[in-house]
Amino acid sequence: MSLDLGSLITETRNRNTLDIDKVSTIDMLKMINEEDKKVAFAVEKEIENIAIAVDYISNALQCGGRLIYCGAGTSGRLGIIDASECPPTYGVKEDLVQGLIAGGYGAIFKSKEGAEDSKELCVEDLKNIGFSERDILVGIAASGRTPYVIGGLEYANSLGAITVGLTCNPDSSISQVAKVSIAPVVGPEAITGSTRMKAGTAQKMVLNMLSTGAMVKNGKVYSNLMVDVKSTNEKLTERAQRILIEATGVAREEVIAMLEHTGYDVKLSILMIMSGLQKKDAECVLESNKGYIAKALKNLEV
Repeated sequence: MSLDLGSLITETRNRNTLDIDKVSTIDMLKMINEEDKKVAFAVEKEIENIAIAVDYISNALQCGGRLIYCGAGTSGRLGIIDASECPPTYGVKEDLVQGLIAGGYGAIFKSKEGAEDSKELCVEDLKNIGFSERDILVGIAASGRTPYVIGGLEYANSLGAITVGLTCNPDSSISQVAKVSIAPVVGPEAITGSTRMKAGTAQKMVLNMLSTGAMVKNGKVYSNLMVDVKSTNEKLTERAQRILIEATGVAREEVIAMLEHTGYDVKLSILMIMSGLQKKDAECVLESNKGYIAKALKNLEV
């Protein structure tokens, strides 16, 4: 693959920050901040493509598939961060959302830049987790040309899986390989080529939208409350109580009693309080509505 970095927007020089090494600290930070302001607008232009990806991911999860991220360097780490935050936030199994990084576990903490040049390495990583056509692969690369990511996307395509490319360069190699292309163009970085900055911020924003959107569509949220939170520590226990109070408006004493009755199952507790159903009946209703509280309550009204 030709390394014509000069053709990549993410690698060009930013005319607004040519003097960043000469100005005061305040002015330096203002320059960076001005560039960061452009990120949300770039992501906004990709909302339609992000929505397509969210629907694909949601459907895959409903059909027993998994959401897998792959990337190198900063992009790989961002995928791992998003994946690791899904279980405590939405109560999903740890293997439902996974992040793969070129170079493996050690590359999370220490750069292994050479690993990104191997297409075969990502194929091996995907085979090691039993990636199948039911799963969905999101390849992340600011440049849009990382061989590790391209190799993974090509392999996933060969299995018939849905693939998504997340890059910050238009018409990139990855966007041509992926079935869905998301490409927020944030422009040149404040520091030339340092794609952990604006590009990284854009990728983080999109990943938040992908996982959050899919979880919302899979009933992990009631109103804007994360009702599948697991009470694994003191903070999360308090959060569970507050969520139940916010959702139902009942007193804390009743909330605590209900949570203890359901084993701190927030979703089940909400449905029982809102519907008046007994535990076993509420469990059946939730199951028949695939865990979606709003749908369960609406169907109970019919």
